[in-house]
Amino acid sequence: MPPRIARDAIPVPMQNKLELRRTLLAARTALAPDQRQLFDRRIGTKILQWWRTEQPATLGVYWPMRGEPDLHQAYASLSEQGVQLALPIIVGDTTPLQFVQWTPGEALHKDRFGTSVPVAENALVQPQALLIPCLGFNAECFRLGYGGGFYDRTLAQQPRPRTLGVAYAFGEVDFANEVYDIALDMVITEEGTFQP
Repeated sequence: MPPRIARDAIPVPMQNKLELRRTLLAARTALAPDQRQLFDRRIGTKILQWWRTEQPATLGVYWPMRGEPDLHQAYASLSEQGVQLALPIIVGDTTPLQFVQWTPGEALHKDRFGTSVPVAENALVQPQALLIPCLGFNAECFRLGYGGGFYDRTLAQQPRPRTLGVAYAFGEVDFANEVYDIALDMVITEEGTFQP
């Protein structure tokens, strides 16, 4: 298991986001397969517990890439309980994400950004809540992603869905928020739940 990136381990002034992204991607890559599976199961269990409390009928999810937590088992359980799942699609470099209906097992292909999207032209939906993968996050539940700004642009729209960040616990780090960053309502890791 990679060492936890402690707040006091980050130089002052805070690491810039590019360096932080490299460090966190390396830590994710270093996870042993059995450790990753254990973490993913724990995160999936916490998401199902959250859903039982919140019960959004439509939930935007993500297909994992670059070592993101794999929640396929949780997605299957949610779908079996009647939740309409939706995957994000990128329609332009500077536009908000859109979401299309998706059922686990449906065929996917990669778009030009490397994101997996349904092969079929499924209907657009506006999810009531979103599971958002985080490379890192800070104490105020601001998300560190890959730098494209897609989720920030999406969350700037109204009505804003409830947001649940998904990350590994070692992704809790210090970084400065930019003016366009939007805090998540909550972040779930294998170790616990964080709220601003």
